[in-house]
Amino acid sequence: MQGSLIMASVIEKSIRKAVTGGIMKVADYNRKRLPEPAGGHPYLTGLHTPMREEVTLDTLKVDGEIPAQLDGRYLRIGPNPVTPPDPASYHWFVGDGMAHGVRIKDGKAEWYRNRWVRSNAVSDALGEPRKPGTRHPRTDNANTNIVGINGRTFAIVEAGGKPVELDDTLDTIAHNPFDGTLQNSFSAHPHLDPRTGEMHAICYDTQIPTTVWHTVVDADGKVVREEPIEVADGPSIHDCQITENYVLVFDMPAVFSMKRLIAGYSFPFHWNPDHGTRLGLMPRNGTSDDVIWCEIEEPCYVYHPANAFEREDGSVVVDVVVHESTYDSSPGGPGGKWVRFERWIADPATRTVERTIVHDRPQEFPRYDERRTCRPYRYAYCIGLAEREGLDMGGTQIFKHDLEAGTTEVRELGAGRHPGEFVFVPRNPGSGEDAEEDDGWLMGLVIDSAEETTELLILRADDFTGEPQAVIHIPHRIPPGFHGNWVASSV
Repeated sequence: MQGSLIMASVIEKSIRKAVTGGIMKVADYNRKRLPEPAGGHPYLTGLHTPMREEVTLDTLKVDGEIPAQLDGRYLRIGPNPVTPPDPASYHWFVGDGMAHGVRIKDGKAEWYRNRWVRSNAVSDALGEPRKPGTRHPRTDNANTNIVGINGRTFAIVEAGGKPVELDDTLDTIAHNPFDGTLQNSFSAHPHLDPRTGEMHAICYDTQIPTTVWHTVVDADGKVVREEPIEVADGPSIHDCQITENYVLVFDMPAVFSMKRLIAGYSFPFHWNPDHGTRLGLMPRNGTSDDVIWCEIEEPCYVYHPANAFEREDGSVVVDVVVHESTYDSSPGGPGGKWVRFERWIADPATRTVERTIVHDRPQEFPRYDERRTCRPYRYAYCIGLAEREGLDMGGTQIFKHDLEAGTTEVRELGAGRHPGEFVFVPRNPGSGEDAEEDDGWLMGLVIDSAEETTELLILRADDFTGEPQAVIHIPHRIPPGFHGNWVASSV
């Protein structure tokens, strides 16, 4: 009997491989016939024009005073094709990963470096030996987030990709699925529970449309849970969030499209409102059958939440950046008519979600004091987007939302100055839950499009619109990427 099951599994895998191979041949053929976008690809030109080389700078000009408490690296990652791609089929989300870093210690900016994350394609393009390690059969690119886990640095991505381990200077060590403990895909957005030291993620794989996983990485950087959750249509679940008892699952109408795959598009997702929109409350130690699905009437999409927590009445609060839709108007990047910041309150008893608009200006990349993950909090920080459809990184503002007072401070950076994600860095990271929430700094990259330069801007969080604490000057433009983090030397 066991031999028959093994044989059936082998036959099934062979059939799937043959069918997939045939589909990809058709996709490759159709890819060459796609029309190029009029006026050039928006994510390969202008602000997004890729860098063409790796740079090491040991001397950086600094205005102001870098806090002596800061000892670590500011890291940012994003797509940066190593060779010019075909503009007709290119999607912003699939470009080769490039990591950027600034090392800060003793009040000084010791270095800036940028390095391509060595996928096989990048290594081949650069004429280098391929890096060792375990890869997904169809993708080994990691371009979406860069995090520190148990003293190690990982570039991470979603949709089936595996983590890539980097050294302290951003050179690729190996493709490393957490020392072999990760069996399935990972996510671009694991969330750390400061009380347990565990990181939680919701992970999906484009080749497995009926399942996503609740994956937990322990404090030692090893995967201790990969619990399958049943879904339909292959939803793209970019992020999640956690509360004391739940992991939140954003199952929304951005779903896998076989039609787009066959047509040759490199990121084969589309907007399908018939899929439905729902928020899942999965007990941390539960199974797929235990998920409490809370329906949302109007179709929408969430790339990124801020914090989430539970109230005494059992309801769950989560603050989210909400897109009217995505992947519906642009094959090259996110689409959608509007973007805004909302508070959602999910009621497990009625399985409904109450939505309230916090701020209606286009914005993205919400961050907060992550020591307060799973607990009530007051402040969320977002960057402003340009007043156009989709996710346009040409904005010039940063927002500080006071969720208790219901107010928003706006920091205007000036014409031609465009921010990326800003991260909150606490003044005393070891002070724990009772620390003053706003006692620290905000740190992020700002492009000066007129000068073709970049600044690492350090702001006092409690003096949001005041003079910067410090400005670290980088003498070239770093293209807008996705996510950045502060990785302290002790992490």
